[in-house]
Amino acid sequence: MNQTLNADPVELNKFGDLAHRWWDPNSEFRPLHDINPARLHWVDKHVTLKGKRIIDVGCGGGLMSEGMAAMGAQVTGIDLSEKALGVARLHLFETGHSVDYRLISAEAMALESPAGFDAVTCLEMLEHVPDPASIVRACAHLVRPGGQVFFSTLNRNPKAWLLAVVGAEYILNLLPRGTHGYARFLKPAELVRFCREADLEVQEIVGMDYSPFTRTCTLTNNTQVNYLIRAVRNA
Repeated sequence: MNQTLNADPVELNKFGDLAHRWWDPNSEFRPLHDINPARLHWVDKHVTLKGKRIIDVGCGGGLMSEGMAAMGAQVTGIDLSEKALGVARLHLFETGHSVDYRLISAEAMALESPAGFDAVTCLEMLEHVPDPASIVRACAHLVRPGGQVFFSTLNRNPKAWLLAVVGAEYILNLLPRGTHGYARFLKPAELVRFCREADLEVQEIVGMDYSPFTRTCTLTNNTQVNYLIRAVRNA
């Protein structure tokens, strides 16, 4: 397990500066609001969230964490951005949901609570850290044997660069410029290898198609840009 802080200060500052806009569905976080229902349905379909202990790794302002809590899960959300966590905690006062938000790294949490959760979500986070394999290992340690881990990230190829960077950040202005670093995008085969090395058995790889014009998101077989992986920790 990586004992150094697996975080990029530039990335933390970048999202920290935008944290106050996290829950504005028409802000820079609009795409996350639009894709969140599809992500929630996908996770709930496989684990039935109600009553389950879930940890959301890289929870940011709490969009996915609160969504899972609203569906009856006992959710812990962890992140290394104090500003994002502050916004997440404040939003709980508006909704009345219960989420345990903590300022802690995935690696440190894995040492503190090994096999402590029924499922782990780590969504749109791996492409923002220096060592994604370390995050995958931490997620594997956090989930109980037989439990499931859910990842989502961006593929690394010219189409993903054109749509997720040039299109989203420079043409449509859906995201602030510099949100994504193309070199940190992960090919599915690379993420599958990280899972295998962490003793996680990949069960499913699906693509995610998002239309910024209709603000709709569907899960498909097309993994060329956005994709999700579901894996099970070997018993």
